[in-house]
Amino acid sequence: MAAGKANLGPLVGAVDQGTSSTRFLVFNSKTAELLSHHQVELEQKFPKEGWVEQDPKEILQSVYECIERTCDKLTELNIDISSIKAIGVSNQRETTIIWDKYTGEPLYNAVVWLDLRTQGTVETLSKRIPGNNNFVKSKTGLPLSTYFSAVKLHWILENVRKVKKAVEEERALFGTVDSWLIWSLTGGPNGGVHCTDVTNASRTMLFNIHSLEWDVELCEFFEVPMTILPNIRSSSEIYGLMKAGALEGVPLSGCLGDQSAALVGQMCFQDGQAKNTYGTGCFLLCNTGQKCVFSDHGLLTTVAYKLGRDKPVCYALEGSVAIAGAVIRWLRDNLGILKTSEEIEKLAKEAGTSYGCYFVPAFSGLYAPYWEPSARGIICGLTQFTSKQHIAFAALEAVCFQTKEILDAMNKDCGIPLTHLQVDGGMTNNKILMQLQADILYIPVVKPSMPETTALGAAMAAGAAEGVGVWSLEPEDLSAVTMERFEPQINPEESEIRYAIWKKAVQKSMGWATGQTSPNAGDPNIFCSVPLGFFIVSSMVMLIGARYISGIP
Repeated sequence: MAAGKANLGPLVGAVDQGTSSTRFLVFNSKTAELLSHHQVELEQKFPKEGWVEQDPKEILQSVYECIERTCDKLTELNIDISSIKAIGVSNQRETTIIWDKYTGEPLYNAVVWLDLRTQGTVETLSKRIPGNNNFVKSKTGLPLSTYFSAVKLHWILENVRKVKKAVEEERALFGTVDSWLIWSLTGGPNGGVHCTDVTNASRTMLFNIHSLEWDVELCEFFEVPMTILPNIRSSSEIYGLMKAGALEGVPLSGCLGDQSAALVGQMCFQDGQAKNTYGTGCFLLCNTGQKCVFSDHGLLTTVAYKLGRDKPVCYALEGSVAIAGAVIRWLRDNLGILKTSEEIEKLAKEAGTSYGCYFVPAFSGLYAPYWEPSARGIICGLTQFTSKQHIAFAALEAVCFQTKEILDAMNKDCGIPLTHLQVDGGMTNNKILMQLQADILYIPVVKPSMPETTALGAAMAAGAAEGVGVWSLEPEDLSAVTMERFEPQINPEESEIRYAIWKKAVQKSMGWATGQTSPNAGDPNIFCSVPLGFFIVSSMVMLIGARYISGIP
């Protein structure tokens, strides 16, 4: 060790690759203290209406940049980076990437989990599933939806000639973001490891959550060649070594989809423990232990984690909301109401209420508990008094109302209502949002003082891996976490009235997009699949919004 460097014991790094940004964070494995991190915001591309893409090379470059900059910061803090003994990966799930295994070049942009281009594909495929034998849901725990990787992959294989050719020539590899990163970081074309973990595999709709293997029947149904799929691994084992950069030679030994990582980081290891993460979307997961519990109320059954090759798999019920933090980014980038994402808290505080304005941010349809792809975003209850402050408040309220919907479904499925809600994610720094959430749920909301639980979960999995062994997951060894608590401050009747009006608004948002989305979606000459009323209402909302944003009376 270099002279004068601080020795803090073994450290563990975590790549937290999200939809909006990439981060690299380094933790002390004995205390779970966050020592340093770096973040890079990512571009999202919207080439046509309903399409959401990202550049896989930009994602990879952002990971390298975050690792290098974090290592620089640690050196400035006099911390020896040779103390970093392992790296974990947490990632946005379902996002679909195909690349050339000989050149390492992506063959198409990453099709992001929010993307809606496959709505027509879903409608076509659903007609091929027998009504009395929904083998897709029984094997995967998932409803047939644009959300999951299999339909995105099916669309790419049908519509992108470059990918078709690469598959025929046996050059193509498929993976979710974790697979792309691990393959690239461990050498890429020069011996990179092509693998995924069970949590990410369980979001592809090609994976049998009972046998923990790729399923032949599912692959045939979605017309996906099994030769392009990554190898299935546990969430905590050594996959390979870093082949470049400041951390060359350090093992990559943890991998969890972001919501599973947050469940681990919140230490929800017991049946019935749940957490809600507020990121680009909003995701409530409840640990169901080694039992696969199927929902009667619109929730998903998914793999929670498998923390070692020989360790048991644990499952979870999940309520997924597509748009949470993304609505704030939309207000900032599309409407210009905000200059920074943080400004929404100030605007909402100035308003103190939505003044009867309700916002349903169904930009990608509605996920749980509705699974309604025809829904689109609406802002209703507008008057001449409505200001950008009221719209900002309504946007935060919308996140809370959506959480209430999935929490109600979770309570019905589990039979025992949650007495408090553990929360994490970037949006939890917004105290107005957290208080609103407690008021609308009418139960306490509990937030850890260190909100980076997604990255922490990936670090814990990496540090606990066999062959690394620097992080103990035994209950007695887990660090105590300081919590901030938000108690309900309004009466339950007021909460229920607001929620009932929100539900009315949700019904109004449904049925906008009624036709199939084809590869020609977005062509100005082909727009009849969306009712004219959508454009009229949207134009009116934008006109009213523009007048108030610009200060025109």
